[in-house]
Amino acid sequence: QVNLVESGGGLVQAGGSLRLSCVASGRTFNSLTMGWFRQAPGKEREFVAAITRTGSRTYYKDSVKGRFTISRDNDKKTVYLQMTSLKPEETAVYRCAADTSPPTIAPILYQMANRYDYWGQGTQVTVSS
Repeated sequence: QVNLVESGGGLVQAGGSLRLSCVASGRTFNSLTMGWFRQAPGKEREFVAAITRTGSRTYYKDSVKGRFTISRDNDKKTVYLQMTSLKPEETAVYRCAADTSPPTIAPILYQMANRYDYWGQGTQVTVSS
């Protein structure tokens, strides 16, 4: 079992930055691939970023490449999402998720929400214009 708790959301002006954190407990953290998803009003839940167990591979939604960085600290059992140059349309509830499956070489699989076994409650990110 895995428990996930996000933090770091809040209100920021367009062009600003936020760093989200997600702390995991319940099993060996380095056995988990970790992902971030978001859901905005009127939108479907969408993949944002993922990072494999040792941090050797990362994956991003195309629209956030170069602006967002996913990272992890396995000693602290924490995954981070550093977001810069935020846009109003990126206002959403951001949730972290844990994938217990063995790593895959197919990046598209990490974009699928149903691959992930555990989810946090989410943290609200609001970007004002």
